[in-house]
Amino acid sequence: MSSDKKQVSGSTPLNFFGPALEYMTDAAQRSVLFLDVMRQRSNQYRDHLAETVPHVLDYKAELVMDGRTLKRPVNYLLVRIVPPAGVEIDPARRPFVVVDPRAGHGPGIGGFKADSEIGVAMKAGHPCYFVGFMPDPMPGQTIEDIASAEAMFLEKVISLHPQADGKPCVIGNCQAGWAVMILAATRPELFGPIILAGSPLSYWAGVRGQNPMRYSGGLLGGSWLTALTSDMGAGKFDGGWLVHNFENQNPANTLWSKQYNVYSNVDTEAPRYLEFERWWGGHVNLNAEEMQFIVDELFVGNNLAAGRIEMSDGTAVDLRNIRSPIVVFCSKGDNVTPPQQALDWILDLYDDVDQIRSFGQTIVYTVHETAGHLGIFVSGGVARKEHNEFSSNIDLIDVLPPGLYEATFTRKSGDTTNPDLVSGEWVMRCEQRTLDDIRAMGANSPEDERRFATAARVSEINLSLYRAFMQPMVKAMVTPQVAEWLKRWQPTRLSYEAFTDANPLMPAVAKAAEEVREHRKPVATDNPFLVAQEKVSEQIVQALDAWRETQEKLSEKMFLAIYGSPVLQAAVGINPEAARPRRPGKSLMHRELVEKRIAELKSQIDKGGLQECTIRGLLYVGIARGFVDERGLEALRRIRLTEEESRMTLPQFKKMTRDQFFLLLLEPEATLAAIPKMLPADVGERRKALAAIRNVLSSGGEISGEAAERLKTITALFEAGDAGFPTIERAKAS
Repeated sequence: MSSDKKQVSGSTPLNFFGPALEYMTDAAQRSVLFLDVMRQRSNQYRDHLAETVPHVLDYKAELVMDGRTLKRPVNYLLVRIVPPAGVEIDPARRPFVVVDPRAGHGPGIGGFKADSEIGVAMKAGHPCYFVGFMPDPMPGQTIEDIASAEAMFLEKVISLHPQADGKPCVIGNCQAGWAVMILAATRPELFGPIILAGSPLSYWAGVRGQNPMRYSGGLLGGSWLTALTSDMGAGKFDGGWLVHNFENQNPANTLWSKQYNVYSNVDTEAPRYLEFERWWGGHVNLNAEEMQFIVDELFVGNNLAAGRIEMSDGTAVDLRNIRSPIVVFCSKGDNVTPPQQALDWILDLYDDVDQIRSFGQTIVYTVHETAGHLGIFVSGGVARKEHNEFSSNIDLIDVLPPGLYEATFTRKSGDTTNPDLVSGEWVMRCEQRTLDDIRAMGANSPEDERRFATAARVSEINLSLYRAFMQPMVKAMVTPQVAEWLKRWQPTRLSYEAFTDANPLMPAVAKAAEEVREHRKPVATDNPFLVAQEKVSEQIVQALDAWRETQEKLSEKMFLAIYGSPVLQAAVGINPEAARPRRPGKSLMHRELVEKRIAELKSQIDKGGLQECTIRGLLYVGIARGFVDERGLEALRRIRLTEEESRMTLPQFKKMTRDQFFLLLLEPEATLAAIPKMLPADVGERRKALAAIRNVLSSGGEISGEAAERLKTITALFEAGDAGFPTIERAKAS
């Protein structure tokens, strides 16, 4: 018995020191390998910046247009994406044009990997183009110059695809989203559907206690700091500062988690980490004029949705001029562009859905529950689901009647009706919504709107003071050489530069890493010291998150207190009692055009034939459902493609659909009553059209409720012809 005790007692030091030595060996090896990953990251950073056209596209590309050769040169390029082996492109399908964000990083995030926006669009058979940019802007380049260049890019794409069934679908990621919307508002004829992914358009919007990034402009005193930063760069704004601002939103990830994840999984995590860091560290520059416009007009001034931005020729940028469907993809997990900033521009522009329809606009939105800002563009799961469905069903979106819709996705299963009509693994449905659905997500109070208006006015004053008293001195002191040194010492850039092979310690790290890989001894996952390491990491993350939350609460309180002061509001010319002053005015010309359009439509009530009647019947029944299912459009597309004699192009079908939709809204009784006399005398043709209506409506499931009653009405009208039921009342009575 005593000998057993001695044996146990004697093994205790081994039970302790054994795991300790194993952990220490593993930790030391991981430290060396981690430093080597940092070395590779820094060398990759330098190599990437040394490239003539640095990008992270995962596809081969062919140059189509070089913006540097234009009359007003810009550093933007249009390239055609070469389809990889095994991917077939349908020349009849509309092209996709992906515009990458110039927000501090280099281009390529839209085609970062196979499961990407470009990847899923090509998989659906669409030709793909990409709009990227060079690291440095052209001298004198402005935001308007870029818009002009992108208009020429779209004209070129359209000319290359005369056989395409529709204008290009344009994807604007993040900062590219507002740029695309500005261009679409001034050149609406160039666009097919527009997809905005994580794009801010209503910059003051938000909910108290969440996403306080919108307060930062006011807390810094406005855009004078932007001007100072540009002057310190000798007329260029270093994109590294934009990346720095993004990183400040999540200190736990920036200061700890991102690096710790590599350290703790150094044997497997390095390739993924280096792949992402190649884009994250690809910093680019903007001209001072460009960055000042972005901050003054958008993020601080919030002038886009308010219609207060003007082009050089005096043309006002009114988002209501856009005629293409607008798809807004946002996420509750996005702390850079929360759903309010992505969607509240709709509330700024319109009083109700009828106003949206009066401008002929179709707006579709979808809200992801968890995806972060970068996940909207980078996540393979998001690409395979949302982006894949948007790409596969872009024609459905294009022919939706004007209004407001939410896109919902249901996974295809064995119980799915007509699964052969579903293009991917998810069934997309566009459900009708009202502005109250957007308001329910949360919005500013009138008091908060006045606070932001006050901050914008303070920004204007501070910028004027800076330009009058400080800017001349700063410009005199900052030579190009000084600006270059300041750029090198920018904190975000310095974190990449520090570990290159130019550091005399790094070659020794590389050699040590080779030896470690030859003798690698990873510790067991149940090692108590490794478990303790994970616990410590969790506590560090919790502490940094707590610090972030404290800072966010404090910044919100400071902003609300400072800019909520009636004295300050009055001093800068904001009426403390005024109502929300941002909405663009209603145009008398628009009202006149709407009245003229209504008169034209009413004159077409009894004009047309079998096709008009078929679409009229589909819409009348479908409106009662309140949604449009992708299976219905696919069924209709197959019918359209088999009807050789009456085949319509997609634009023709879209126009006819919209005309019939508006007729049903304006004069529902007269529009239905006209069906019998518009139908051909051939009973077989009428029955065939009626069968097509039933087939399309039943493709997404059972026809029930009010939709079933409406289908009975349409059936009676189609079966009646000229003789049986000349009025809608008799059709309903049947």
